[in-house]
Amino acid sequence: MIYDCAIIGGGPAGLNAALVLGRARRTVALFDNNQPRNAVTHASHGFLTQDGVTPAEFRRIAYEEVLRYPSVEHHGRKVSSVRRTAEGFEITANTGEPVHARKILVTTGLQEILPDITGVTEMYGSSLFNCPYCDGWELRDQPLIVVSDHERIYHLAKLLYGWSQDLVICTHGSSTLTDEQKQQLTSRGIIVTEQKVVAFHGQNGKLEQVEFADGSRISRTGGFITPAWVPQAGFCEELNYEKSELGGIQTNETGRSSIPGLFAAGEAASGGSSQLIMSAAAGSLIAVHINMELTEETFGS
Repeated sequence: MIYDCAIIGGGPAGLNAALVLGRARRTVALFDNNQPRNAVTHASHGFLTQDGVTPAEFRRIAYEEVLRYPSVEHHGRKVSSVRRTAEGFEITANTGEPVHARKILVTTGLQEILPDITGVTEMYGSSLFNCPYCDGWELRDQPLIVVSDHERIYHLAKLLYGWSQDLVICTHGSSTLTDEQKQQLTSRGIIVTEQKVVAFHGQNGKLEQVEFADGSRISRTGGFITPAWVPQAGFCEELNYEKSELGGIQTNETGRSSIPGLFAAGEAASGGSSQLIMSAAAGSLIAVHINMELTEETFGS
């Protein structure tokens, strides 16, 4: 059997794409090894009708809806290799027989690399986050810290001021902020420090104190960090696609890559927003373009 489309990645982009293609009566092989990046998150926000849903519940509902369509099949396996064939692509997983598909949609997203700070793993997803739109409301009016050596720390500091004005901005040993930016922040009562953070202290994932390299500590109940992002798309050596700036799959606005038949959506392509609703929307949009391409091929256009 040759599927119309194989989707690699069972996050919101992949699941929404499977839903759209299933409703278009396309045969879909959905590969998902059940290791979502947002599993550490207690609740997801900003998705209309699903605000506050847990990642596990979101996936349960999504699969219940997607698998109502008989042409969509769930393959709970990790893809190990992909190669081009005369008919399209051959997808090999860690178990089972290879799967053949005319098109491939990669929605594997990004992998987070957290800063090397004691306690960050225990706090991340509970009181330390990366997206104010996802978790800023829950931390409103609390004493917060932003730890980042990335240039976007200035933007993040200004953004967070709308949720809490009790802010400490830490560049973690870097000189990322200009003197003018520091003045802009301190003029609004925001504390700025260039010290390195060596530890986050607290219990049960709840931040209580932040320790700096000089041994001093401050009390904080939450904060934001900027992880490094590593694309999980893979298969570049086999497929030789053009990479984006972040190392993902370079695509145009329709999700098409430099390789005919290879599409990408969400963070796998752009490394963009981590919000569920935006990833799901991207999957829906690209699925429409995949269906149109399949339709045109049927009519020889």
